[in-house]
Amino acid sequence: MKAGYLQVYTGTGKGKTAAAFGTAMRSVLHGGRVFFAQFIKMSETAELLVPDHFSNFTIMQFGEGFFLDREPTDDDRRLAEEGFSKCLAVMSSGEYDLVVMDEVNVAIHYGLLDPATVVAALESRAPGTEVICTGRNAPPELIEAADLVTEMRKIKHYFDKGVRAREGIEY
Repeated sequence: MKAGYLQVYTGTGKGKTAAAFGTAMRSVLHGGRVFFAQFIKMSETAELLVPDHFSNFTIMQFGEGFFLDREPTDDDRRLAEEGFSKCLAVMSSGEYDLVVMDEVNVAIHYGLLDPATVVAALESRAPGTEVICTGRNAPPELIEAADLVTEMRKIKHYFDKGVRAREGIEY
């Protein structure tokens, strides 16, 4: 019997999206259907190429890019809400084995989504639907609701030496 657990990957370290993507690829390679939603992100990453190779992998981006040097806008809020509505429909449908909400924790942290609403939606998902939520600053409500929580902690990172994101490694 397939349980459909809730996994949360959070923390300041590298690897949250990579871990979720690795799990998604395992599911795809075993014939599972995966919906991979990227909140806030709007960039040409390798993940976007997967549907060209696997029909059981769907990916959508809901954002205009990270707001490291700006405040979230009404468009950021609207796109996050559209993304969450899409994820809610997908989670409720039972058509997907795994739903990844990449950077949803960041969207919650910046007030683009309400944590209680997200948790309620997760609790009402179709039986057997596994969900992974990624991003820094996972809210306590989500951590409490989760079946598995992993915190990535940065100890050392080459970005601190000025190394930029590299194609095939970071994107």
